[in-house]
Amino acid sequence: MTYRMLLCSALLTAASQVLAQDQQAVSALGRLEPEHGIINVAASSTPEAILGAVLVELHAQEGEHVKKGDLLAVTDTAAVMQAFELEAKAGVEFAIREVEAAKGRAMEACVRADVAAREAERRERLHAQGVAGEEEADSAMGEAEARKASCASASTNVRLSETGVDVARAHLNRVQAEMQRSFIRAPTDGKVLHNIVRPGELIGETGILELGQVNRMYAIAEVYETDIRHVKAGQRATIRTAVLDEELMGTVKRIRPKVQKQDEIGTDPAARKDARIIEVAILLDDPGPASELTNLQVDIVIHR
Repeated sequence: MTYRMLLCSALLTAASQVLAQDQQAVSALGRLEPEHGIINVAASSTPEAILGAVLVELHAQEGEHVKKGDLLAVTDTAAVMQAFELEAKAGVEFAIREVEAAKGRAMEACVRADVAAREAERRERLHAQGVAGEEEADSAMGEAEARKASCASASTNVRLSETGVDVARAHLNRVQAEMQRSFIRAPTDGKVLHNIVRPGELIGETGILELGQVNRMYAIAEVYETDIRHVKAGQRATIRTAVLDEELMGTVKRIRPKVQKQDEIGTDPAARKDARIIEVAILLDDPGPASELTNLQVDIVIHR
């Protein structure tokens, strides 16, 4: 066999292997999305905003990266809740002053009780000596008992006043917790993908802004249910799009446990538009090129 024949044979073998590999691959339409998808950051529902809150401050713009806990926005209920907070703080201060006043009254009552007790003892001694009458001794003893009861009652009022301080502080804590709901903070690290409302607008069900964790990007392949048996975690995948000059590579991480109708619409009029598909999440090796292209439609080949 000549060298040319050997070369042709080798090329044919390689081509056959590539063709076999291509036939074994699973092709699907898909889209690019951040890890955990797009998060619609909304405003909390509060009694002060029965029909919905109005956005008064927006602290995060499209394309900006934020950290978990960063202030994103402030609603119009914040001013009302801040007034409630001042009222609750005044309530705490008033309760503390009530305790101080109660302690003062208790101290006065207990001092008078001590004086009355000593006076009763003195009257009793004088009565025993025959100097004072029995009526005076009994009157002094009754006064001492009454003063003692007043001291006990005043001490109880002090404890009640101290409980009032605890109640006022608990109310303040609740108001402050409710006030924080007027300040919208980032639930996670991410990038602001889209501002849904602007200051002065009513915040609806769609929320205030869209947030995405673009440091980890996924290609979501919509695999026909008849092909899903050929897909498993760990397989490599190639992602192609005319928007990017080069192909993206990734690894199948999970197969979502739900069968649904196909979401992506291709250009083929004969395609199975109502086909049942299963979404396969493919983690991209390099999220950089895809981080600015959330929801971009792509072609995906999962290699077997």
